[in-house]
Amino acid sequence: MTASVETMSSSPTTVKALTSAKGVEAWHVESDVVPLIAVSFIFEGGSAHDPADKPGVAQMLARLLDEGAGEYDSDAFQERLAAHAIELSFNAGNDALGGSLKTLVKHADEAFELLRLALAEPRFDQDAIERVRAQTIAGLKYQQNDPGVMATRRFFEEGFAGHPYGRPTSGTPESVAAITRDDLIAMHRSIIARGRVKVAVVGAIGGDNLSVLLDKVFGSLPEAKPLGIIEPASLQKLGSRIVVDLDVPQSVIRFGMNGITWRDPGFIPAYVLNHILGGGAFTSRLFQEVREKRGLAYSVGTSLVSYRSASMTWGYTATKNERVVEALDVIADEMAKLTSEGPSDEELQKAKDYLIGSYALGFDTSTKIAHTLAQIAFEGLGIDYIARRNGLVGAVTQSDIRAAAERIFGDGRMFTVIAGRPTGV
Repeated sequence: MTASVETMSSSPTTVKALTSAKGVEAWHVESDVVPLIAVSFIFEGGSAHDPADKPGVAQMLARLLDEGAGEYDSDAFQERLAAHAIELSFNAGNDALGGSLKTLVKHADEAFELLRLALAEPRFDQDAIERVRAQTIAGLKYQQNDPGVMATRRFFEEGFAGHPYGRPTSGTPESVAAITRDDLIAMHRSIIARGRVKVAVVGAIGGDNLSVLLDKVFGSLPEAKPLGIIEPASLQKLGSRIVVDLDVPQSVIRFGMNGITWRDPGFIPAYVLNHILGGGAFTSRLFQEVREKRGLAYSVGTSLVSYRSASMTWGYTATKNERVVEALDVIADEMAKLTSEGPSDEELQKAKDYLIGSYALGFDTSTKIAHTLAQIAFEGLGIDYIARRNGLVGAVTQSDIRAAAERIFGDGRMFTVIAGRPTGV
């Protein structure tokens, strides 16, 4: 059966909730503009559920799902995808393992069958495991001397010390070398299950036909068993600075402070605030003050990070070793000004106008629409979120911004990691 939710005029599309005969729930946008079908799906559970001594299992699992399934080894599986111009990919993050499928309508049956095989019957052939392992380790070793990677890794190790979010999602050369086929099978069984997945489908397919295909793919998966609990966490070491010693002329900086999750009613004001501070590319305060006025850095910015069990505001920049302290002082000053004074009325209006006007740009392809819908479903924001979102942005007031600034910036303390040889830190 299907239940329709008509969206408001601000929405770029109309979404229907669909439940298949086997109880698979999906959000569906039917569009015959092009003969394509795009699918996005997200399973609860990701790198945070890796074994504590073997980070990297979830990401390795994601890379192996299309490396052979059912009767097809890796080469045969990839050949079937290519022969029908089917695009299939998987990914893993801290809280989820997801993927996407794109196919021509005439190849839908084949595409959904290959997706079913990848999810339900991955082979985990040893030669494929060793090939992916070697590729992963080579990539990790290549990154070992990258200042940005080193700063980011140290930031999470220290900022979420003792918590799963503090472990490297891609693992380390040592942990990836130790991952066994049994580890991959165990992770697959714990995550890939019905009742744990959010699905969005966009394209030239009706609800009845889609229901049948969803049952074939997701309705055949085993019932979900409880995942291990990931305890709530907050960013540690606010007010401290850590230096990763590297003999380079320019330091790479990662900084963070409190955050607000996407599921929090205060998220939208925080989102507008972040756009003003450092999320607005060329218009943000940090871009203007750090780059344009002082020439301290080529790039600088901030973003809101929302996990299942933690949130933070995360920032980045890079500058000459002798100007690191100056750059950090400018960043701290702008945060303090937004807390005490707020933005100007014009600044706030411009931020809201941009965020409202640019929203539809994220819906210009079927794949983008499917991905966004699956993410909204995963976050539990409601099928009408797309319709409501611009109204929420437009309603943000100066007092909302001040309240968000108090929650995020607080007393102004940041946790900062600097990779380089900064002077005066």
